[in-house]
Amino acid sequence: MLGKNRVIFPGEKVLLALSGGSASSAMVRQVQEGLSREAAKRLRFIPSLVYVEEGAVRRQSPEQREQTLAHMETLMQATGFPYHVIHLEEALELPPSILQPGPEQSSKSSPSGPSYKEAVDSFIQQKRQEGDGDSATSLPGHSTQDTPVGPPGSPHLPDTAQTQELLRIFEAVETATAREELLQMLRTHLILQTARSRGYSKVMTGESCTRVAIKLLTNLSLGRGAFLAVDMGFTDKRHGDVMVVRPMRDYTAKEIAFYNHFFNVPTVIVPPLFTKRRDKLSIHHLIERFLLGLQEDFPSTISTVYRTGEKLSPDPAKASSESQRCLLCLCGLDIEGEEELALEPTLIWEEPEPVTNGCCQQRAESKAAYIPLLCYSCRLTFKELGPLTTLPPYIRAEAQRRIQSAEMEQQKQENQEPSKS
Repeated sequence: MLGKNRVIFPGEKVLLALSGGSASSAMVRQVQEGLSREAAKRLRFIPSLVYVEEGAVRRQSPEQREQTLAHMETLMQATGFPYHVIHLEEALELPPSILQPGPEQSSKSSPSGPSYKEAVDSFIQQKRQEGDGDSATSLPGHSTQDTPVGPPGSPHLPDTAQTQELLRIFEAVETATAREELLQMLRTHLILQTARSRGYSKVMTGESCTRVAIKLLTNLSLGRGAFLAVDMGFTDKRHGDVMVVRPMRDYTAKEIAFYNHFFNVPTVIVPPLFTKRRDKLSIHHLIERFLLGLQEDFPSTISTVYRTGEKLSPDPAKASSESQRCLLCLCGLDIEGEEELALEPTLIWEEPEPVTNGCCQQRAESKAAYIPLLCYSCRLTFKELGPLTTLPPYIRAEAQRRIQSAEMEQQKQENQEPSKS
């Protein structure tokens, strides 16, 4: 996939998102093989690993979290790649800028043949001048910012106060579906922040063909039909300065399982996201059960859904300005002509209820002010995230900035109208 699409150029720093699951573990092993001297077409980028530890929201005890973390560190040490370990609690300290797209990448990242060939020729010439052309694709020098490769030390968990604050945020979420969406959003923002702060221009994730097909139908059910091409495509450029690449999307989960079995690829199994006693199954799990059940009787189900998603265009998800971009997912707002869509009935809840306590009324009004900043799907998720006080701080800070910016722009336009008349 990487050789066919040519989106990763020689010498680029690439962050490999490792969860310990079968698909991401197989992806790391294939990158190892591609960097070896015996590979027919050797990869020439600079890889590093990132692992997001989520034991707190998966109801693991501190001892279980330390055991899982130690196991993952051992696996990452064995790859020989630099690696980063991030705890989900660190999402509480993310900067608001993570919800803003970075500057667009230069034109060299376009998959056109001549520019890629020039980059390869320049890379090879540079290595020859350094007198180390034979090791051009061996493990590159590690950045001083990366975790050095050596014996794994004792894992350190976040403070108990941070863990309790994170659990408070997740326990305030009303449904299992919104909880899954919140976890996915925090994980993505943590990986993106790591890539930006460490200077990585690409992030590789391990979604398989099976996972992409499940995600396609799940996102349709969640109202993200306009963004399917971005959420499931080979490349995701919504973040501007960091491109997300999905190189495993051509392999089914069964093929990956056989690969891991025959090549002895180690994996780590983690428990599912916690659910409340009366919670119904999330839409994510229902769609997964439905598709995998169909796949047993009709073996072409997954591939048919996957090929259908390949025909979609990412153009509807583009946004030209901040006011047209969703606060949470950074895709273009799909709410034009909302009175003609199914969107209008879902907005009834945003009207603040009359209350005698002024403080409570102010809180309702401020939550309603978030609605114009969100796309259709994120509005439905936001509705189930609980009160504003339980939102991550960086989301509230960026929302307030955008609300104030919109108010200032509106006042500016109102002041200009009398002068023209």
